[in-house]
Amino acid sequence: MKKNIEVCFSPALIHLHDINDKIVVVVDIFRATSTMITALSNGVSSITPVADLETCRSMKAEGYLIAGERNGQPADGFLLGNSPLTYLDNAFAGQKIAMTTTNGTLAIEKSKSGAREILIGAFINLSATAQYLKTQNADILIHCAGWKGKFNLEDSLYAGALVSALAEDFSIACDGAIAMKSLYETNESDLQGFLSQASHAKRLQNHNIEADIDFCLQLDQYMIIGKLKGQELVAQPIKIE
Repeated sequence: MKKNIEVCFSPALIHLHDINDKIVVVVDIFRATSTMITALSNGVSSITPVADLETCRSMKAEGYLIAGERNGQPADGFLLGNSPLTYLDNAFAGQKIAMTTTNGTLAIEKSKSGAREILIGAFINLSATAQYLKTQNADILIHCAGWKGKFNLEDSLYAGALVSALAEDFSIACDGAIAMKSLYETNESDLQGFLSQASHAKRLQNHNIEADIDFCLQLDQYMIIGKLKGQELVAQPIKIE
């Protein structure tokens, strides 16, 4: 019997879903999970996601490089913000990062209770994530980080892309997954054009970081998954069949 796949559109709605023994894929396209996958693919040894600024700031004393973002901008007193481009060319290879962001790290925190595994998803490793999930005998919940508790377009469109990639192997278990699969398949030839309408894309454009947006919408740049092991996200290479 096929396993099920469903979508939660915001951490504010996660209590409506049973995550017990499911693989939860947390997604924050603009930009937390895209940044995390980029960092792990460029040699960062681990990323510890932290929900609040003060806890993350305190981890500097434990030898972590600290990365903080709020409302699309770097947080005061943090070495790093939330740009995937910062991590290119193995800029922080071998380092351990503690990271807190407006939406993504909160979604990870709210996914921990009962989940079999927690992965982080992004367009830049879409095929690797889909390939891994096809090999697992577990139901899947895609947990969209959204924007401050609200639905957002980019995370939900990624959910549709992942559902589309897995549709032959999984039963679609909720109307949201059906809707997002259709929305993605209608717009997959021009993701950038479609998502230029997204409210968070416009917020980021106001901060003059269009290059981040362009990068986050590239498909399959990296053949790894990001998996939570204990409190740390680590990379696992995936062979695409």
